Amino acid sequence: MRNPPSHLGRKSSAFVPHDIATTIRGHGSGPLAGLTVAVKDMYDIVGERTGGGSPDWLADQRPAKQHAAAIERLLTAGADIIGKTVCDEFFFSLTGANAHYGTPVNVRAPGRLPGGSSSGSAAAVAAGACDIALGSDTGGSIRVPGGLCGIYGIRPTHGRVDATGAMAMSPTFDTVGWFAHGAGILRKLGPVLLEPIGGQHVPISHLLVLRDAFEQADAPFSGALREFLGRASSELPAQEDAIIAPDGFDEWRNCFRTIQGREIWAIYGRWIEAHHPRLGPGIRERMAYAATISQTAANAAREIFSTARAQIRARIQPGTIAALPSVPCIAPRIDATPEDLDAFRSRTMALTSIAGIGGLPQITIPIGTLDGCPIGLSLIGWAGADETLLDIAIALAPYCGAAHQSR
Repeated sequence: MRNPPSHLGRKSSAFVPHDIATTIRGHGSGPLAGLTVAVKDMYDIVGERTGGGSPDWLADQRPAKQHAAAIERLLTAGADIIGKTVCDEFFFSLTGANAHYGTPVNVRAPGRLPGGSSSGSAAAVAAGACDIALGSDTGGSIRVPGGLCGIYGIRPTHGRVDATGAMAMSPTFDTVGWFAHGAGILRKLGPVLLEPIGGQHVPISHLLVLRDAFEQADAPFSGALREFLGRASSELPAQEDAIIAPDGFDEWRNCFRTIQGREIWAIYGRWIEAHHPRLGPGIRERMAYAATISQTAANAAREIFSTARAQIRARIQPGTIAALPSVPCIAPRIDATPEDLDAFRSRTMALTSIAGIGGLPQITIPIGTLDGCPIGLSLIGWAGADETLLDIAIALAPYCGAAHQSR
């Protein structure tokens, strides 16, 4: 049996049992020199098998022959890779619970879920086990655990980070994202991971406060976010009340769910039918649903997707950012009922579908606490506004940290 890695300050619940044996040292110099990184178990690391949250998938894999592109860039920039983190099985959940490896401890909200699917990465940063953590975001897997664990996280513009060597879920929506405990460190990864794009820097001239998104959140939660926007108003344009989904979120949510399901089954369906893996609760049912999605249904969803993307991008044009809750409430309790978790997932998907369908960047900022649990505000930018959002997070950081109580 391999000896467990000896990383000081490590919280073992965040890391997979098949973790790397020793730290992988970065190249000694560079913008990330001296910083430690934990990596979601979906990125290839030379000599390691990539598990995707599934012991059965892991057992069927061979050790990677080369690093994933994002891993290579982090190492070249000087960062040290300290371990591989737990994720939801095949990334098909938002709770952060894994039936095989357990639920990473959310140290900033004891007894509550960390959020998924990048749960271990977020939990590791929140616990101080690393400076940075690499995750991914398809339907909210950076934004949700970032919000529930009280840390910074960014889902980049779709396609701006090279996903070579990463397990896919739904390529229409998949992005490579990351977490950090501070806005400054989060910003350091921008030049390292983001692909350069043309065009000039666009100053922010409009801030849309998405009223229909705020209405998805619990009233005390929404109130605390609005109070923050008021407190930090000197760093932001004048607020404009706005509706992003005039016909409601149901059609967007269902369109996202259909495309995601069709694509994940196209990637893993044949393997699942051949190997009959032990799928955990929730994952089993979602995969069964994914297997039933027809090409006709997927084509209809694609039409809705195209219309919705154009509508979202027309509203969030260069120079405009939009504010919304990262999640609709504080972290659900670990023993929450399936019905409560379904309601949480439905409300959350309404929020995360906006940037997901739009292919837009979104950053989650830990603004404070409510009843002792973290609360996160999100900002969505136009396509390519990733650096702008990273800069805004730094500007807003001095206003974060207030505590609130439910009234």
